[in-house]
Amino acid sequence: MSNTACTPQQAVATLLEQYAPKHLLYVGHSNLPALSAFCQTHDDCHLDQTTEVPLPAALNSQRYDLALVADCLEHIPKRTGLELLGGLRNLNSRRLIVLVDLQATEWQATDFYALALHNAGEFQRDEQKLTLFSYDLLDYKQAPDWLNAKFWANPSLFGKFWW
Repeated sequence: MSNTACTPQQAVATLLEQYAPKHLLYVGHSNLPALSAFCQTHDDCHLDQTTEVPLPAALNSQRYDLALVADCLEHIPKRTGLELLGGLRNLNSRRLIVLVDLQATEWQATDFYALALHNAGEFQRDEQKLTLFSYDLLDYKQAPDWLNAKFWANPSLFGKFWW
């Protein structure tokens, strides 16, 4: 998605359509037209929205299909942002989308890679450069080739016991 013809809104809209979340959390200060359009065209999608970090208890105790963070990390300390993204990824959501202006923060791309997010696109407009990161638990790590019954000491027991 990292081409200049695509806008951040189009990239977010594409990911929303791809993931089709039923329960969605948005953490951010800006109004995202792609998010509004998605919610208007998908009546079965429930949206929770907040600007508060850390998350309010009512939102922090829920599980979401997708969490979207935009125009947020630029306004909070890095440690608070790390706690937010780690909590969303580990506890609150199996998919995460983060749209951030790295130049306006003390974050670097490697900080997102360390959280298992991957770069899903970069967008330049004048002096501002936005980077889109995403995480999906379902494709976070692929099973290695050797992890199958063929390489198991007792192939008949493969997948039956967990230690």
